[in-house]
Amino acid sequence: MKITLTKQPKQKPDFSKLGFGKYFTDHMLVMDYKDGAWGEPEIVPFEPFEMSPASNVLHYAQGIFEGAKAYKNEKGEITVFRIDDNFIRMNNSATRLCMPTFDAKVVKDALFELLKIEKDWIPTAKGTALYIRPTMIANQPVLGVHASHVYKFFIILSPVGSYYANGLEPTKILVEEKYVRAAIGGTGEAKCMGNYACSLIGGEIANQKGYDQCLWLDAAEHKYVEEVGSMNMFFVIDGVVITPALVGSILPGITRNSCIQVLKKYGYKVEERRISMDEVYDAYKSGKLNESFGSGTAAVISPVGTIGYHGEDMLINNGEMGPITKFLYDKITGIQNRVEPDEFNWVTKVN
Repeated sequence: MKITLTKQPKQKPDFSKLGFGKYFTDHMLVMDYKDGAWGEPEIVPFEPFEMSPASNVLHYAQGIFEGAKAYKNEKGEITVFRIDDNFIRMNNSATRLCMPTFDAKVVKDALFELLKIEKDWIPTAKGTALYIRPTMIANQPVLGVHASHVYKFFIILSPVGSYYANGLEPTKILVEEKYVRAAIGGTGEAKCMGNYACSLIGGEIANQKGYDQCLWLDAAEHKYVEEVGSMNMFFVIDGVVITPALVGSILPGITRNSCIQVLKKYGYKVEERRISMDEVYDAYKSGKLNESFGSGTAAVISPVGTIGYHGEDMLINNGEMGPITKFLYDKITGIQNRVEPDEFNWVTKVN
């Protein structure tokens, strides 16, 4: 694999004030597809791409991405969490968007080389990590609504802190009652760019009304809970953990799956099924809505303290993190940071 190191390394940011996605490492991984095949991956300095204004992705949004994290302990050992599942999901997204799949082992090996080069960019404080963003875009400079024949795959890295500015303080989410994010049969279960573009308006409306994020409902009946813009959703009702079923319109979250596996192993009752907002509201009114939280690579586990619905705010668990939410956060972040045993073989050592 060809490696070209930068001659002008950047000054690293203050790792105690990272925020999320604001800083990027010195190098990135790139790989090009043309003539029906992928070329070899290459590590190059992080810098802008040259693109034609006619590139397909700029006109038809034929683009997908992933999100993963790398960690480093006090011994300098680097690990990644469930990266194989990220590449499986990315290839599934590629198939849905008529894009070429790739050899996950080749890309993983190249990513590990990149992580070794950028080891000093990996923060080690609690709640921090090196965010990994694999991306694939259509890059053929031809107008016309058809699949591209040229693609660029790349991975960039970003040292990050908490996804939400308030960290683990419970978030406020607003149920979106007009717009929809995705329909069954659409691209909702793919991690593609268009899904996020169409979800922005819900977030903007929620922010304007004093909420952190919006909660999407299904497109057909505008009744069933789907997901938050950056998280899968969970509710604890009368001690049972309920999360919307994967019916094709929501992202099959890797952290979502991790939550389900951990909960089942430790004896919690978990249901994956369709759940309506009216059911959630009725549980709240009857005092049976014990907790609510979201899960995702960026936020890991985020407690939800308030849900706005039909002009009323449902205050959940007095606006505080609940015991099941805390258990999951501690268990999953503990596995990621290797302070808890890796009972599920989710952690892969890089060096």
